[in-house]
Amino acid sequence: MLSVHDFTVGYGAVSAVRGIDLDVPEATVTGILGANGAGKTSTLMGIMRAAPRISGTLTVDGRDLSSATTREVVGAGVALCPQNRRLFAGMTIEENLVLGAQGASTAVTKVRLDEAYARTPWLAARRRESAGRLSGGQQQLVAIARALMSAPRLLMLDEPSSGLSPVAVIEVRELLEGICSSGLTVLLVEQNTHLVQRLCSSAYVLAEGRVVGHDTVENLVADDLLSDAYLG
Repeated sequence: MLSVHDFTVGYGAVSAVRGIDLDVPEATVTGILGANGAGKTSTLMGIMRAAPRISGTLTVDGRDLSSATTREVVGAGVALCPQNRRLFAGMTIEENLVLGAQGASTAVTKVRLDEAYARTPWLAARRRESAGRLSGGQQQLVAIARALMSAPRLLMLDEPSSGLSPVAVIEVRELLEGICSSGLTVLLVEQNTHLVQRLCSSAYVLAEGRVVGHDTVENLVADDLLSDAYLG
């Protein structure tokens, strides 16, 4: 579904991602692990064509998007649920969700809203409530639902458990388990290795902008390479 080769992402003179190769097979859940500053978020931003300097090849479902715009990447079926949720706090839950379906007809948007409400029922009851009044965990569930409103073929999630309470992490995990079991292709950036173990079949380990490991999650967790990547 997704392939990047010799992929570099930079900000000015600084390269946050340095010539990585990464493949995400269709209908799988693939993780990206690594310490803060390893290049995980920059990898996702590069795939979305949302960084100042990007080089290398990007292919989505066999389509070369190496020179694409962000809009074209979204049009190819890629959605990003960003780090720290980034909801519009002054807008309602439903207004935030509708933003995720930009370009879709009113009828299609209605169908996707119904699907979101069926997947997470409390959203329907509170759809007129301001998103800024929700807890961090509730906001994360809305952010995931918003990303799904574009009906993506590839969903990328950036640290969905970051800053959440243990109870909220469980709620997010349960929602993601349902999404992943549906056959949607998922690329998950996480520092919570327990969450990656529950959801992912394989993962890449990044350190200083480079891939330093790629294996099944079980093998990575058992390997000193993972602790070295986090702890140095």
